[in-house]
Amino acid sequence: MRLADRIATIALFEGLPREQLDELSHIVVEQRFKKGQSLFSDGMKATGMYGIISGKVKIYKMSLDGKEQILHIFGEGEFFGEVPVFAGGSYPAHADALEDSRFLFFPRAELVALIQKEPSLAMNMLAILSLRLRRFTHLIEDLSLKDVPGRLAAYLLYMSDREGRSARLELDITKGQLASLLGTIPETLSRILGRMSQQELIRVEGRKIELLDREALESLAAGEKLV
Repeated sequence: MRLADRIATIALFEGLPREQLDELSHIVVEQRFKKGQSLFSDGMKATGMYGIISGKVKIYKMSLDGKEQILHIFGEGEFFGEVPVFAGGSYPAHADALEDSRFLFFPRAELVALIQKEPSLAMNMLAILSLRLRRFTHLIEDLSLKDVPGRLAAYLLYMSDREGRSARLELDITKGQLASLLGTIPETLSRILGRMSQQELIRVEGRKIELLDREALESLAAGEKLV
């Protein structure tokens, strides 16, 4: 696959004309990271943003007492580290590869220069970044206003919608990582999964989860308490 075609698979650059994709291909650098390897650390000077060709990455913060809070888990076709491209400064969180992964790295100086040259590129990126901001706002709302069952229900519904409202899901992260993403601990997550299964809201088999009562899950996600 041509480098321009790989760039076109990254959500931030979908729909760009061939000429702009070719210009991006002149500044991009392909990088590989092993499972567990750090791409950057919280506070490190930001030198550019990343697009994922294959693999997964977790974006997380560490509390003063050493507790990890996962903010995002990104996979193929997604991007991260874009905020410092526009704001400058440092990366606001840590980023580690969850598996052997391949990335496209866009150096900040070269990308900013290209955006200034191609206003339509800036408009495309603005639209995608607006959608991401909306998702992040929902994440903050879930973590601060909903209890853990509500957060879990919202996450399962999000996964279902991402798969065309499929009732059969398969977690692409461990339950420990999911617990961190939801702002809880694995033991609490397991207990809630068990209660949801007993009430026939879901069926759990390993990493496979079937949504049995979507309406009840929507009520939980909206703030109703789990019995």
